Amino acid sequence: MINMKDRRFIFRLLVCIFLVIIFFIVLKASQKKTIITFGMFAGSNWDVPYSNSYEIIDNAIKRFEEKNPGVEVKYVNGIMKEDYSEWLSSELLKGTAPDVFMILPEDFNTLSNVGAMENLNKLIQKDKEFDKNKYYNTSYKFGQYEENQFALPYESVPTMMFVNKTLLENEGIQMPSNNWTFDEFYKICKEVTKDTDNDGIIDQFGYYDYTWEDAIYSNGVTLFNEDGTKSYFGDKKVEEAVSFIQKLDKLNNGYRVTSKDFDDGKVAFHPLLFSEYTTYKTYPWKIKKYSGFEWDCIKLPAGENGENISEVTTLLMGINSKTKKEQLAWEFLKTLTYDEDVQKEIFKYSQGVSVLKNVTNSEEVIEELSKSTPNGSYIDMTLLNEIMESGIVSPRFRKYNSVMDMADNMINQAINDEDDNLSYLLSKLQREVNNILRN
Repeated sequence: MINMKDRRFIFRLLVCIFLVIIFFIVLKASQKKTIITFGMFAGSNWDVPYSNSYEIIDNAIKRFEEKNPGVEVKYVNGIMKEDYSEWLSSELLKGTAPDVFMILPEDFNTLSNVGAMENLNKLIQKDKEFDKNKYYNTSYKFGQYEENQFALPYESVPTMMFVNKTLLENEGIQMPSNNWTFDEFYKICKEVTKDTDNDGIIDQFGYYDYTWEDAIYSNGVTLFNEDGTKSYFGDKKVEEAVSFIQKLDKLNNGYRVTSKDFDDGKVAFHPLLFSEYTTYKTYPWKIKKYSGFEWDCIKLPAGENGENISEVTTLLMGINSKTKKEQLAWEFLKTLTYDEDVQKEIFKYSQGVSVLKNVTNSEEVIEELSKSTPNGSYIDMTLLNEIMESGIVSPRFRKYNSVMDMADNMINQAINDEDDNLSYLLSKLQREVNNILRN
C-alpha cells in the first residue's frame, strides 16, 4: 500500500511531467512559422527572353522574412504565363488561392468585378507610411477599378516607336524628333515605301503594326466615359485617326507587312514595348536579333488634336479577398511594389520599368543600365520618364475587353476594305457598343 509520502512524490512527479509537456507544446507552437502564400508565373510578362523573375521575388521574400521573424513566404514553381490565368481561376474557385498574387493586365477587370481581390483603400488610408505619389500615376491607376484601388503596380512598360536608323540614313532622312506629327510620319513612310530592286514589287516599307488604337491615343481621343457606360467612337477625332491609318495602309498597295520584314531591316517604324528595347539593345540578344541595322526609340507621332503619348501597360499584384492574413499580405505586397531596393532589381533582372519614380530616375539605376550596353549608352532616361508620366491607361470596366474586340474587328475591316463611309460606320459602332454597355 502506497503511503502518504509516496503519494505526494508521485503527485509532484506527475505535475512536473505535465508542466514539461506543456512547455514543449508551447515551445513548438512558438517555433511554428506563419505561412504567407504567393502566386506568380515563370518568365517575363512581356514575352521577351532572359527574364530572371525568380531572382527578384526570392530576394524580396528574403528581405520580407528578415523583417518579419516567424513568417515564411511560399510559392509554386514553374507555372508558365500562358497557364497562369487558368491556374489562378481554378485556385480561386477551390478557395485555395494564394494570399498575394500577380495579376496579368488582361485579367484585372474580371478579377476586380468578381470580387477576387481585396479592396486596398482601407489598408492604404490606414498606413501612414504609404505614399501613392511615389508611383508613376499611370502605373498606379492601372490597379484602379471603379475608383477603388484593387492592386498595386509591380512593373510597367510603355509603348515606344522603334526607328530603323540605318534605313533612314540610306534614304537621306533625318531621325524624327520626339515632338513629330502624323504629317511627318506619313511623309517619311511615303518616301521610304518603294521597290528597291526594280522587280515591280514593293520591298521596303514605312511602318509595321502601327494601329488605329495607337493613332487615337495620340490624337486626343477619350473612347469611354469614366464609369464605362458610354462610348465615343463617333467622335470626329476618332474618324481622323482611323482615316490616317487608312491613308498609311494605302501606301503598301495591299501588301501585309510582317514582323519578319521589320526584323530583316526592311521597315522604318514599328511601335513596340519598352521591354523589347531593353532586351535587344543589350548583349547577347542584340547580336541575335536586330543586328543588321542600327535602331533607336522615340515617342509616337502626335495627331493635330493630341500629343506624343502612348499606352503604358503594367503587371499588377493584389491581395486575395479571402485571405486570413490581411496585414501580413499587405506588408508583403508593399515589399514587392513599394520597396525601392526591390524595385531597383526590375532593371537588373527584368525588362520593364520600375513603377517608382525615385528608382527609375536614380543615378544608381542609370549607371547600372549603362554597363549593360556595348558602348555604355542607354535610353535617355528623361525621355523614358516623360513617356511614363504622360502615358495612357486603358479604361477599367467589366465589358471593356469584349467591346474593344468588337470595335477592333469592325474598324480593321473598314481599313482593309478602304471603306469611304467611315463616319457612318463609326457612328453605327458607337450605337452598338453603347447598347452593350447599357445592358
